[in-house]
Amino acid sequence: MAVAWIGLGANLGDREATLRDAVRLLRRLGRVSAVSSLYETAPVGYLDQPSFLNAVVGLETHASAETVLLVLQGIERAHGRRRTFPNAPRTLDLDLLLFDGRVLDEPNLTLPHPRLHERAFVMAPLAEVASRLRHPRLGRTMAELAAALGNVSGDVRRIAGPEWADDDALSDPDIGSCVL
Repeated sequence: MAVAWIGLGANLGDREATLRDAVRLLRRLGRVSAVSSLYETAPVGYLDQPSFLNAVVGLETHASAETVLLVLQGIERAHGRRRTFPNAPRTLDLDLLLFDGRVLDEPNLTLPHPRLHERAFVMAPLAEVASRLRHPRLGRTMAELAAALGNVSGDVRRIAGPEWADDDALSDPDIGSCVL
């Protein structure tokens, strides 16, 4: 059993409902073992767009990292994700951040996520749920990396605790529209 750490983000539509549905769909891959608080964050890169909601989940799974990535992409597509240009607004963004301490450099998958430690919108929720987890390349804990990064200009704001993901549908892994 591996543990996948997945970053979730959305800035179009009903952001919270979309993220809640993504968590529900991730249960098809295994057991959601951790859910961070929900954070509202400023966009990065392309700034002329709405704020994001971001969170991180831990997923215990028997699936491979490659399979997890394919499923994440399928969930994004099922929620209307279109890749128009880098850092564009999106209905749903799911990033495979870490996978059981693996280091991988493939054309379609790099582990850990190459910009993980540079992004406050990822580090704040990740450090919350996995503070002692060590970055497999940098050797530092998520808490250390988050502290070094800080809250850049106050652009990351906690708006709800982990209960944001509580939903009766989360208890039923067979409900969903994502084809695996």
